[in-house]
Amino acid sequence: MKITIVGTGYVGLVTGACLAEVGHDVFCLDVDQRKIDILNGGGIPIHEPGLDVVVSRNVAAGRLRFSTDVAASVAHGDVQFIAVGTPPDEDGSADLKYVVAAARNIGKHMMSFKVVVDKSTVPVGTADRVSAAIAEELKARQSDLEYAVTSNPEFLKEGAAVADFMKPDRLVIGHANDAQGQRAQQVMREVYASFEAAGHKIYWMDVRSAEFTKYAANAMLATRISFMNELANLADKVGVDIDAVRQGIGSDPRIGPGFLMAGCGYGGSCFPKDVQALVRTSQEYGHELKILQAVEDVNENQKHVLGSKIFAKYGKNLQGLKFALWGLAFKPDTDDMRAASSRVLIQELLHAGADIVAFDPVAIEEAQRVLALDFADAPELLKQISFATDQQAAVLAADALVIVTEWKTFRAADLNQVKASLKHAVIFDGRNLYDPRAVKSLGIEYHAIGRAVLTQN
Repeated sequence: MKITIVGTGYVGLVTGACLAEVGHDVFCLDVDQRKIDILNGGGIPIHEPGLDVVVSRNVAAGRLRFSTDVAASVAHGDVQFIAVGTPPDEDGSADLKYVVAAARNIGKHMMSFKVVVDKSTVPVGTADRVSAAIAEELKARQSDLEYAVTSNPEFLKEGAAVADFMKPDRLVIGHANDAQGQRAQQVMREVYASFEAAGHKIYWMDVRSAEFTKYAANAMLATRISFMNELANLADKVGVDIDAVRQGIGSDPRIGPGFLMAGCGYGGSCFPKDVQALVRTSQEYGHELKILQAVEDVNENQKHVLGSKIFAKYGKNLQGLKFALWGLAFKPDTDDMRAASSRVLIQELLHAGADIVAFDPVAIEEAQRVLALDFADAPELLKQISFATDQQAAVLAADALVIVTEWKTFRAADLNQVKASLKHAVIFDGRNLYDPRAVKSLGIEYHAIGRAVLTQN
């Protein structure tokens, strides 16, 4: 099939490359010339394991192309996937200006029946706005062309997006129950024919339910994380090992083990934004989502837990102290710094006068860009942070090591070597990477999340 992807960000690029991988003819559009130049030059503008191989293979096969030509993109695809950004607005609601702009371009240039697919994460009712925008453009052209708007939310984990797309847990597709909607269902069945043939379940539903399903899924996962983080903070006070608790409750099939790891808070492009957007939607309808508001509040507080542990040991004035920081991205296998816990901690440490030597396997360049924005009003503070070329160089002569991202290379670190490099053998672990008893046996002072009972004398 001929498919157009509007937007070559995280969702759009993965979607386009993977649909090309199963044999479709895919045209990827973006208004950012820089991104298109990178892609046409053989590069990838985001870090996602395995994506570069899929992109290069399908470009070489002629099934994947990249352009800024809007008219050509609309002419190409019988199916138009809208995969543009929906950043949070000032009030926490999803900003749909890029979605609506994409819809208007489709209505302005379409010359035949189109199935328009909302792939971006959007609030309930967005399909109606997309449909209205297309209708306005067609009316301005005095055109009676038909079209259908569907919802096909993505369920991709950064760092495993290609595998998630190619072997999905489920596909959710919402369509209208009219003639155009039924026609769209058949088209979408063709788009995902190879996935259905491989046994991957497609859940067909109305459009609004599909839009809501995406938010509900992310809200549930965020809730599990905040639930465990809140318990971890109590565990430190009452003498409980939160990891033992995690294993105990995770073995219950009604609960399961996923998303129960305590830490220093979730971040990224999905959970924070989607929880806030769902809370905002409820407010618009005069309804209060008390649990999700608490989930958001707990997560924001959790991002300060590492800083609190550091201040509890050294006091509020950190001048003259140097901290090695392992991990900048919000999670491993990505360079995504959006809502990353490291940004909160860096703010706290630098304002308290500390020096930081940071290392991340892939996110240093993106971190430098983001931190320049974070400290736009106090750029002089950035003189207190430097970036190491490897994790061992970061800890050399530091007063303590602080771990913020759970990269595998950090988990496998030689702690004896770390101890020898540090000025003082102290580790603050925001991701509970190590066995506290083993670390303590090495003579290292260890501060984790919810595991104080195992390191107390």
